[in-house]
Formats: sequence, C-alpha cells, structure tokens
Amino acid sequence: MGKQVIVLGAGMVGVCCALELQRRGMSVQLVDRREPGMETSMGNAGVLARSSLMPFNHPGLWSQLPRLLKNDTVQFRYRWQYLARNLGWAARFLLSARPAVFQETAEALDGLIRLSAPEHLRLMDASGARRRLRDTGWIFLYRTQAAWDSGALARRAFAQYEVPTQELSPAELAALEPALSPIFHRALWIQGSYSVDDPHEVVAAYAELFRRQGGEFRRLTAGSIRRDGQGWTVQGLEGSGSLTADRLVVALGPWSKDILKSVGISLPMAFERGYHMHYSGRDGASVTRPVYDTGGGYVLSPMARGLRLSTGVELDACDAPARTDQLDLAEARAREAFPLDKRLDPAAWLGRRPTLPDSRPMIGEAPRHPGLWLALGHQHIGFSTGPGTAKILGELMADGGGAASRHYAFRPGRFI
Repeated sequence: MGKQVIVLGAGMVGVCCALELQRRGMSVQLVDRREPGMETSMGNAGVLARSSLMPFNHPGLWSQLPRLLKNDTVQFRYRWQYLARNLGWAARFLLSARPAVFQETAEALDGLIRLSAPEHLRLMDASGARRRLRDTGWIFLYRTQAAWDSGALARRAFAQYEVPTQELSPAELAALEPALSPIFHRALWIQGSYSVDDPHEVVAAYAELFRRQGGEFRRLTAGSIRRDGQGWTVQGLEGSGSLTADRLVVALGPWSKDILKSVGISLPMAFERGYHMHYSGRDGASVTRPVYDTGGGYVLSPMARGLRLSTGVELDACDAPARTDQLDLAEARAREAFPLDKRLDPAAWLGRRPTLPDSRPMIGEAPRHPGLWLALGHQHIGFSTGPGTAKILGELMADGGGAASRHYAFRPGRFI
C-alpha cells in the first residue's frame, strides 16, 4: 500500500504515531478538532512511571468491590444509569481481574512502558522539552498499616518486573517531602521513573517537532470515516471538508468509539473520567515530585501552573456533564496531608480515560478493514506509553507477520 497516512487524533499517542511513521518515510497528516495535546493528554498527573504496569482490574479488585460499589469513595465513583447500560463491559472488566489475565496484562504493559521511556527521552531532546523532565520518581503514601498491607500485590508485581522501589519510614518520607503532614504510616518511593511539569507542553513540543520535520497538522472535526477504493477518507462534520490517504490511524482516545461506529466497529470501551484542579501551597509549600495518597484517592503533582490535584475514577458517559463532588472530596483529603491554599483555576478540568475490558490498548490493523489501523484504549497510561505504542504500530505496518506475533497482547482482534 502507499505511503500516505492520516493519523486521526493529536494527543500524546497520535502525535507519537505521526512522528514514528514520519521517521519511517511516510507522508503523514495529523488531524484533530483542537490543537495537539488539548484533550485527555493535558490533564494527567505527568508521570512516566515503571509502576503503571498495574491495571485497575487486578486480582485484589474482588475484595475491594463491596466497598467500591457503595459509590461513596474518593477513589471510585459511577453513575448507575451508565453502568446499567454497560453491564457487558463491566462483566468483562471484572473477569479480566483473574490472575492469568492480570499476569498477561502486567507483562504486556511492562514491555510497553520499557519501550516508551527511552523514546520519550529521545523525543524530549529532539523537541527541546527535556527541561520539563524530572527523574526523581514518585511516591505512594499509606495512611495505615492495613493500607500498606493491601498494597502487597502491587509490591510483588513491582519486584517481579524489576521496578526499583524503596520503602520509606515516616522520618525518611519527611526528609524527602517535608511539606507533607506527618499522617502517613509508611511510603513507597517508585524510582527509575520520571515526571514532567506540564503534560500539554510536552505534547505540543512533540507536535512542533513533527511540523518542523515536514509534517502537516490539520484542524478538522471528524464525523465519519469510510473506505474509498484502496484508501480511507475522513469526513468532517457539517460539510467542513474531507481528507483521504492510503492508510488511516485512529488514535482518538475516548472518541474513537463513536468514529469507528461509522464503519460498523463496536468497541467495548468505557470511560474512566477524572478531574484536576491547580492550587497554590500555603506559604510557598510544595512537593518535589508527584505523590499518590492511596487512602486519600488523589495524586498531587508539582506543575508549572501550581500544584495539580488529580482525582481517581468516575465511570460515566464520555461527554456527560461534569460532577465535581469527587474533586471536592479529594481536596478535603488532600488538605489533611498538605497545606493547600487557593484554587488557581476558574473551573475543574475534566478528562476521559478510554478503557477496554482487559486494560490493554489496541495496537494494530482492524480485522476485515485493510488499511485501518488502531492505537487506542490506553486507560490511564496513554501519556507515558505513547512513544512505545508508536514504535509497535510502525513495526506492524512495516512487518505485519513477525511484529504481530511479538505484540499479540495488543491485537485489535481480541475484541473486534
């Protein structure tokens, strides 16, 4: 097939795919309704972490389920009408918490994360974004011994996949992060990991690198896609134009589900929504790296715009109205642990994390749709694993057979 490619979606995953295909000699158009990095990639905690190999649906989820279903925790909320309409997805998600599936997922995600980290460093150097990078890891905080004990499964997984960690006593934690209140029984420092001070600016820098190297970015709100002869066409909404290329990569994150319906593909995708807000620290207080309060259900990250408080999961429709009670509760818990001062944003930011039942992304060609490629479903880790996803996609496009066996865990055919 020809070398003209449209990459639909300009978040971290889409931008990295555009760069990788460009590097392989293809003529790439990057397309989105907004400027690069303005949607889900903007609002994360900015962590590029080896520890992200632990999916939300792990074997320990079964014991947590009675508490989570009460729908009053900081970590997890759901809209019951949405869950009732998506019971099939929920059942498959829970079944994927079985030990055998969990092990397959953890191994696949570990490989994807390992592949991504050196590519991030290369792209940061090439784009000038390296100044935004910290190599100080991040810290998991535990308020009680029971909370520490409940994290044993994660610690075993980290040890199995050689994620470097260090257990911290209260005194050791205070030496690293003196602004935290002394309410934590123990902490786990995840080392060998990175964080950035502005996720959006990193994506924007990668996109600018793509442009400098001859790539084209187009603003278009895609309404549908279709196969035209040997190529693919993206049709804009309301007569806003269309684009055609030999191959099409759908990397629209949570909006991939709707666009793929136009070619009869029904994705089993749900939306783990989340909120963030920026704060100042009282008397200039801050943290030097992201911290995850496992009991408080939030991550606090030092960003260029202030301290970013990111919430846990809210299961609801992709574009349902915001419900900020989860953020309010997370803020209250954060104030127990840190001297937060004023809110710095006029309104809470809302993002959508696109999640497939086994918490693995789809990377590869869509079955029965030649020339249609998918790079989607990254749940919470699209920002950190975009470069690895792009490497796999490039391998699959260039060497389908051999690469397909190497990256079997991410095959779209497991759900399509």
